[in-house]
Amino acid sequence: MEAEDEKTKYGEPRKYDPTFKGPIYNRGCTDIVCCILFVVAILGYFAVGILAWSQGDPRKVIYPTDSRGQFCGQAGTPLEKKTKLFYFNIMKCANPMVLLEFQCPTTQLCVEQCPKSFMTLVKARAISKDWEYYKKFCKEGLTSSLTVTQILKEGLCPAMLLPSKSFTRRCFPALSRKGQDVLVGNQSQFDDGSGFRPAKDLIDGVKNASVVIEARQVAMKIFEDYTQSWYWILIALVLAMALSLIFIVLMRFLAGVMVWVMIVMVILVLGYGIFHCYMEYADLKGEPGADITLQDLGLQLDFSVYLQIRQTWLAFMIILAILEVIIILLLIFLRKRILIAIALIKEASKAIGHIMSSLFYPLVTFVLLAVVIAYWAVTAVFLSTSNEPIYKVFNETDCEYGRQTCNPENFSTSDMKAKCPDSECLFAFYGGETVYHKYLIGLQFYNVFLFFWCANFVTALGQMTLAGAFASYYWAFVKPDDMPTCPVFSSFGRALRYHTGSLAFGSLILSIIQVIRVLLEYVDHKLKGAQNKCTKFLLCCLKCCFWCLEKFIKFLNRNAYIMVALYGKNFCTSAKDAFFLLMRNIVRVTVLDKVTDFLLFLGKLLIVGLVGVFAFFFFSGRVKAFEDTAPTLNYYWVPILTAVVGSYLIAHGFFSVYSMCVDTLFLCFLEDLERNDGSAERPYLMPDNLLKILKKKNKTETTE
Repeated sequence: MEAEDEKTKYGEPRKYDPTFKGPIYNRGCTDIVCCILFVVAILGYFAVGILAWSQGDPRKVIYPTDSRGQFCGQAGTPLEKKTKLFYFNIMKCANPMVLLEFQCPTTQLCVEQCPKSFMTLVKARAISKDWEYYKKFCKEGLTSSLTVTQILKEGLCPAMLLPSKSFTRRCFPALSRKGQDVLVGNQSQFDDGSGFRPAKDLIDGVKNASVVIEARQVAMKIFEDYTQSWYWILIALVLAMALSLIFIVLMRFLAGVMVWVMIVMVILVLGYGIFHCYMEYADLKGEPGADITLQDLGLQLDFSVYLQIRQTWLAFMIILAILEVIIILLLIFLRKRILIAIALIKEASKAIGHIMSSLFYPLVTFVLLAVVIAYWAVTAVFLSTSNEPIYKVFNETDCEYGRQTCNPENFSTSDMKAKCPDSECLFAFYGGETVYHKYLIGLQFYNVFLFFWCANFVTALGQMTLAGAFASYYWAFVKPDDMPTCPVFSSFGRALRYHTGSLAFGSLILSIIQVIRVLLEYVDHKLKGAQNKCTKFLLCCLKCCFWCLEKFIKFLNRNAYIMVALYGKNFCTSAKDAFFLLMRNIVRVTVLDKVTDFLLFLGKLLIVGLVGVFAFFFFSGRVKAFEDTAPTLNYYWVPILTAVVGSYLIAHGFFSVYSMCVDTLFLCFLEDLERNDGSAERPYLMPDNLLKILKKKNKTETTE
């Protein structure tokens, strides 16, 4: 009685329909209003892109800009060979005003090369050879008749040159360390040693500058590692693709065996990881400095330092051991459900075998997502560079015109210069006062929102296309004779022709939630320095709630798209039907479906583990056979981590087809249980192995 009340609460079970043979072909358009809204939004998106492209100037991103608003290294200009930006006084960039003005309050000059050695204006002026070199870092209008005092007063030259290195086409001091001091350059660059001094004498107490520059140096080393290892990273990703394809092909013929082999292999790979961590932990015993704790070590930019500490390998070993125990316990307690899940995976393998084109559909999704991302990125760059150059007054002493806008062309003869002799009119940032510039932030927000909406639409289109194809397989009475000729293409055409509105509706709901999450992250970042504990707790709760809501909406949308592909109803009705169907079978959903997802996750974990182990031994040089082949790297973990993340994304792309197939067959399987009873008039369409596990069977007319 209680079970019947529960079924009534979540709607009536499906009734037998002798005319139902899978996805409905005679269907009409759904959610037309949302379809029109989506088309209008896309047209508006194109209009924003055209407006941004007509107003924007990407050179502002590509080239650094000097104090006169000119682009360094721009082809066809006198600055074509001067590709580097040099700061007269780099230490002024540590001024808090930089956060507001987005520009260092010092003269910036385009130069061909960054300074290589330490020099002062006084010493360079006395030696002709040094003076010729020094003048390369001075402004125009410098004459030999000017004294050092006049040059400094008029701001024609910097007071000193620091040995610098180019980073993002900008000259930053080349810092190093000696003990607890931050040093500029290295001692071999100075004849008398006077230039080799602690940076605190130059920075005037701004200690954080060294950390920033050191972080930039680490970024440069990482970039250098990518240039040395990209070829091998590409090989690792191709290996991951080959392993994923081989795995799926083997699943087609040996699904049951492959699942158990996969489970055993994951356990063995984790076991080897535990063993390797223990051996590293044991080898470091007695090594000098290996017993230091991670807390005492603190944050280090060179991550290889952590691998020289015993506590790091102990932590790795504990994490892998916990993961190993959890997987083994889940396999023990869910062994019966695993049998049903294996049966579903076997049926999914057969379905994919009959619809091999489904394996290549993720490439379509990838191309469409790449187009969406590229359009968003290009539009964002053009929008952010569509402002006009703004010049402001920067002064050393008190001045009533300080930080006010100015015109560099007539500034030398203006009242501002007359009342503030030591002031300069320098490029500050890009802005504007027109109507277009006032609404620029709104256009950027529109660009971000449409990016989420289009990306979610492309993902939803892929889910509905695959769902329609696999549903036509399940409900075919004679497989594959009763299936459409091109199930993926037919399903793709139905989704676009009839259900663009439903796809737009579901993706719109998800996009709104994602944009709210982005805004919460933005608010959290802005209030990080000023928020109290109550505000921090409230923001944390909001972020957690919207994260859970996003996961739920993704789950609901996925099943709603399956029902839309199956029956051709609108999004809300399909979402309700899918939710009620799942709630009427909540035990099977929470256990069986999740066990299947867990098994597929183990498959991805296995591929990632194999590629990760191969990448570790290759790039770390632990195997002598690879010593001559492996590239020389600053941080060998950079290509390893890239290969691991890339292989997971590749494996996820292949297994997403499997996952969608299993989810579709699972909903069809639940519908089959409600529609049919196994009689000759209403036979089950599920495979025999599922019937045996569920202790059900199809009755023939002779047995009746």
